[in-house]
Parts: sequence; C-alpha cells; structure tokens
Amino acid sequence: MSGNRPAVRGARGVSIRPAAERDIPRLVAVELDAGEMFRTVGLDAIADEEPDDPDTLRAHIQDGTAWIAESDGEVVGYAIASVVDGNAHLGQVSVIRSAQRIGIGRSLIEQVEHWGRERHLGAVTLTTFVDVLWNAPYYARLGYQAVPHSELTPGLAAIRENETADGIDLRPRIAMRKPLDPEKSDV
Repeated sequence: MSGNRPAVRGARGVSIRPAAERDIPRLVAVELDAGEMFRTVGLDAIADEEPDDPDTLRAHIQDGTAWIAESDGEVVGYAIASVVDGNAHLGQVSVIRSAQRIGIGRSLIEQVEHWGRERHLGAVTLTTFVDVLWNAPYYARLGYQAVPHSELTPGLAAIRENETADGIDLRPRIAMRKPLDPEKSDV
C-alpha cells in the first residue's frame, strides 16, 4: 500500500494518515498534552521535557515516517519511526489525554508495524519505561518483548546511551522488540 494512504484503520471514528508540515504545531501540542500523564506517576521531569523540535518533525514528515491520528478533523495523536539496525524503530507515539484508552495509540503503532513490513524489516523496536503502565506493560500486551542489555544492537545501545545522557532514566528503562516476520524472529 502506498505511503500516502492510510495503511491501518484507526480506532472507531479515527483515521490515520501521513503527517504534513501543516500538522507540526499540533504534533507539538499533542506531545505536550500527552506528556502530562507522566505527572500522575511522579515523572514530572519527563512531562517538563521539550517536545520534538519542528525540524525533527519536519524531517520525519519529509521521510514519510510520521503519521497522525485524526478525529473530526482534529489531530489527536501521532507516531514517528525510523530504521535502526535494519529494524523499524518507534521513536514516539503520543495521544492527547482526552482521546486515550480507545485504541488510537494501538492504531498508530500498527501503522508503524505496517510501514516496517512494507520495507521488509524484521522487527519494530522501541525504548520505554519498565514500570509505567502505558509503557512497557502496554507494549508487552501488543506482543513486544524486552531486549536483554547483552542483546542490544549497536543502534539501540546508542539510543539507550543517549537517553541516559539526556537524563531520561529517572526510572528503569528498557528496549523492546516485536518481530514483524516469523522468518526473521531472531532479529
């Protein structure tokens, strides 16, 4: 399926489409709103972090690696991806608080998985907090498994090192992986 058309149906009443430059201000607002959830688990510093800068978002949009979830013409969530060590890497998924828990995040993650399959990538990877309910436990329910530190690929190890250097490791964090093709499940 073309990268310009939605590959995955969103949650009821929600459509997933490639992000456009005109969406950048809303993507920033979505990330700020979604980040407020971290205050509920004592991670105020994460909530206070600056969102992705517009140039980073613009680069993902130009590369075709940014998608938005829309409901009634309103951007309610987004995801960005990249290729890390030959796998799709989910760099960010955010959904505004008023639209959470209805499947929008899952639809965006499925879009990234679809994108990875289209490119014949073996897995989707991500990094996340171990004990935040909407982080590692949520991804585990979607089929993601923890990657032991000894099995981190060079790119994932670099991401984790950057997170540590940036002060994100306020609570335990891990890398996770979900195979996209059973034939490549060792990736």
